[in-house]
Amino acid sequence: MKRHLVIAAALAAALLAATPAQAGRTCEPGHLSARELADGMELAARTARQLDASGAQVVVLARAGQDLSAYGLRWSHFGFAYRQGDGAWRVVHKLNACGSDRADLFRQGLGEFFNDKPFRYEAAYVVPEAALQARLLPLLQDNAGVARLHTARYSMVAYAWGTHYQQSNQWALETLAMAAESGIASRAEAQAWLRGQGYRPSVLRIDTFTRLGARLTRANVAFDDHPTGDRFAGRIATVSVDSVFDWLQRTQRAGPVQTIR
Repeated sequence: MKRHLVIAAALAAALLAATPAQAGRTCEPGHLSARELADGMELAARTARQLDASGAQVVVLARAGQDLSAYGLRWSHFGFAYRQGDGAWRVVHKLNACGSDRADLFRQGLGEFFNDKPFRYEAAYVVPEAALQARLLPLLQDNAGVARLHTARYSMVAYAWGTHYQQSNQWALETLAMAAESGIASRAEAQAWLRGQGYRPSVLRIDTFTRLGARLTRANVAFDDHPTGDRFAGRIATVSVDSVFDWLQRTQRAGPVQTIR
C-alpha cells in the first residue's frame, strides 16, 4: 500500500514514498482484497466512533498485525492516535520497511493504520491520564519532536534496555517516557526512567534453532544486542504492547484496555 507522510529526513521520504512498510512483517505480494479493504475500513470507522465517544485527545492504539499467541501476547503493534483540530484522528507510529533492517516514522489515518493485512481485525486502546495527554498532543504534531528518540536501525526483537536497534513499540514507549518526564533527552535516559517507574518488558522464550533460522533469513531480526547469558538461555526481553498496557494501568497513567472488534 502507498503510505502517507514519512516523518524524517527528505532522503528517507524519497526512499520510502513508494515502498510498502510493515510493523515487523515482510511485505506480502498482492493487493488487498475487497473483503480485506472493507474489514479494515469498518474497523477504522468503529475505532473513530469509539475514540470520539471517549472524549480523549490522545490514545495509545494497538492492532493485531501478527499472531503472537505462542508467546502469550495478544497485540503486536501500537502507536499514538490523536485528534486533529478538524476532529479527524491521525496515528503516529513506526514501521519496518518490508522486512529490511531499517524503519521510519509515519503519520497516517485510521484507515491506513488498519489496512495492513492484520492477523485479526481487532483494535485496542487505553486513554492516558489528562496531564499525559496534554504533554503528548503537541509532541505528536511536531515532526522533529516525535523523531527525537528515533533510531532507524531495526530489529523486531530489539533488546528493551539497549539502544543499538529500536523496534516499533520501543520507539513509542520511549517517546511516551520523554513526554511524561520533561528532562529526558536520549534513549538511555528514557530507558532509565522507565526502569525506575517499574516498566517490565516481555520475555520471549526463543530457542537456539529458531533464533539462528530467523537471523539467517530475515534482515529485520537480530539478537546480538541482548546480554549473552540471556541470549544463550533463549530469554529475549523486548517491548510488547501487552507489557506497555500492563505498565500504564499498574502506574495509573492510563485507563483500562478497551477492545474494538
